[in-house]
Amino acid sequence: MEILKYRSLGDEDKIYWRSLIGSCGWRAGDFLFSLLGGNGACEVSEVLFEEACGEGAQVLLLVEGRELVSFCTYAPLDDVQPTLLTPWIGFVFTAKKYRGRRCAGELISYAEGLAREDGHEFTHISTDHVGLYEKYGYELYQMAKSLDGEDARVYRKKI
Repeated sequence: MEILKYRSLGDEDKIYWRSLIGSCGWRAGDFLFSLLGGNGACEVSEVLFEEACGEGAQVLLLVEGRELVSFCTYAPLDDVQPTLLTPWIGFVFTAKKYRGRRCAGELISYAEGLAREDGHEFTHISTDHVGLYEKYGYELYQMAKSLDGEDARVYRKKI
């Protein structure tokens, strides 16, 4: 398995991986697909993604050959705004056949490394899940409202 940074891929590869994100069967995956310009067109655009997730935001892909194992984002912004908290790990997804193998943990660890390189002391995750991110060392930091007005659990980890 290897980790790819979506932004560093060529257009044909972006279209391929974006289509797999869009077909993962998860509502948030559909939203990420649309942010990456997945509107049925073959053009590649990350304008909406950067507007939503902040300048320099990354989509990280864990792949096995041409199979999408897991993906997540590493970004200055997430669905809890306005906030001074940054960076965020979001859109964490693992394909069903790979669940239980800590594949998401591999991506989360990679994103934490990026955060350290960027000089951050903490990473944050906004979710409604309980018990998922604790196994990766995250602790509930606060409750907040997401952009759609829903309650969100904000987890934080010192890196």
